Amino acid sequence: MSEPKVLIIEADEERGRELAAVLRFINYEAVWVADCSRWAKALEEQDPCLAVLIGSCKNDKALEKLLKEVHGYDEHLPIFLLAEKDREPTVPIEPSSCILGKIALPPHYTQLTSALHQAEVYRESQLDGSRQRPVDLFRSLVGTSRSIHQVRKMIQQVADSDANVLILGESGTGKEVVARNIHYYSSRREQPFVPINCGAIPADLLESELFGHEKGAFTGAISSRQGRFELAEGGTLFLDEIGDMSLPMQVKLLRVLQERTFERVGSNKSIVTNVRVIAATHVNLEEAIADGRFREDLFYRLNVFPIEMPPLRDRVEDIPLLINELIRRIEYEKRGSVRFTQAAVLSLCQYSWPGNVRELANLVERMAILCPFGVVDIQDLPEKFQAEGIPASAGQVLASMDDEETAPAMLPPQPHPMHSFSADSMEPRLPRNGLDLKQHLSDLEVGFIKQALDDADGVVARAAKRLGMRRTTLVEKLRKYGLQRADETAGI
Repeated sequence: MSEPKVLIIEADEERGRELAAVLRFINYEAVWVADCSRWAKALEEQDPCLAVLIGSCKNDKALEKLLKEVHGYDEHLPIFLLAEKDREPTVPIEPSSCILGKIALPPHYTQLTSALHQAEVYRESQLDGSRQRPVDLFRSLVGTSRSIHQVRKMIQQVADSDANVLILGESGTGKEVVARNIHYYSSRREQPFVPINCGAIPADLLESELFGHEKGAFTGAISSRQGRFELAEGGTLFLDEIGDMSLPMQVKLLRVLQERTFERVGSNKSIVTNVRVIAATHVNLEEAIADGRFREDLFYRLNVFPIEMPPLRDRVEDIPLLINELIRRIEYEKRGSVRFTQAAVLSLCQYSWPGNVRELANLVERMAILCPFGVVDIQDLPEKFQAEGIPASAGQVLASMDDEETAPAMLPPQPHPMHSFSADSMEPRLPRNGLDLKQHLSDLEVGFIKQALDDADGVVARAAKRLGMRRTTLVEKLRKYGLQRADETAGI
């Protein structure tokens, strides 16, 4: 595959050459245009172009005109404004425009790679939305951990039967996801799946919600109404948080499960039901039975086939895959996008997750709002998610390069006689104060390996292909640098 193409529009020759040299160093094909009026021809030659970096023009009016022209040429083309460090661009960055942000000068590896990664995400979300997977595929159980494999196996075993299923687990672990999978893989998949949260409905209204009511059955019953059992006829009724159901309602539910008939509130006419019941709760029902809060006979009627969902803290190896799936869901719903560095993911893997997958989903959505189409590193996470002692990610390994005193600066070669040129002939120059070449190359190698693993979702084979090396060679380098490979074989 050809290198991603980036167009630089910068009147300052020294800045333009330096930026092109840095881009080439990180494997981007860069073309620099010094004359702001010649951008169109250069952009046509670079089609397709990943991003446009725009620096100084003759004046602000010329810059504003240039931005409008570039946007008119391709309304989905990501744009970054170039500005000196600690200075804001002279043109305001409107949230609705394709200007994704600014790049501080002099350019540095960490900021450039993050910005161009942001451009890739933005470009994909704007142009390839039709290829995103349907959001309902998130209902599939995501993960490669042993516990999730066991849950999948149990779903396959019970799906084709009509046995009652009891799903146990903490809040937010995905109990409804399991229930929907059981329904999807059963012979009832073409019939309704009807969920109801028994803990969210007052006890005096739950009977009407489940069984329906006749007109005039109680104050406010101005017409007859079907209950959830009737709505789910032929399909599946999912009773969530059944542990919060009152004892009188438990008696009535037990009768329906035993007799397969019920009556609407205010009626004495029996209705035969053909519904599969799947129940779920975060409550320890055996303790609730001992405390007199749950009927033992109902427990055994529901507990024909129990499935226990593990908390997220017990399957941390699934967190990278869950993050990717949650991001895909956000992208499909056109609510933005975001990416996480390897260090950020590793930090999230060390969090206890009391809210389980629901808490992780909330975090991903929050970061998509705070860092739209951006890359989230460990320092960008809310404080409680920042673990101590995390090995540096690709961005963190090279973060010290942003310090002007310690940065191994990449100086440009001598001026080129042409106003625009490809950066293919450019080479980085040795810093004036010298550097430890072995350590510098080692740091670069570690950084690129971690970036490749991050881009490949931890799949070593794909990361090796991205780095242009054999998988076995990359495995040896992972061992050499002591890099974790917990999700080497992870994939969806």
